[in-house]
Amino acid sequence: MKAQELMSKTPDQLKDQLVALKKEAFNLRFQQATGQLEGTARMRSVRRDVARVKTILNQKAAAAAAAN
Repeated sequence: MKAQELMSKTPDQLKDQLVALKKEAFNLRFQQATGQLEGTARMRSVRRDVARVKTILNQKAAAAAAAN
């Protein structure tokens, strides 16, 4: 997921995507704990995607606050 793609989304869409990513991260952690996770690289990418979405949300909130 690219930051440029996220910039074009609305805050509501970003929040929905954040919820989905957090669910996926939880499922991956659960799979790792039970020994079912094979590719651990996905955990890293999901964690970074969560950080990207949070960063874009904060940037949009700051821009909205500065506009008022």
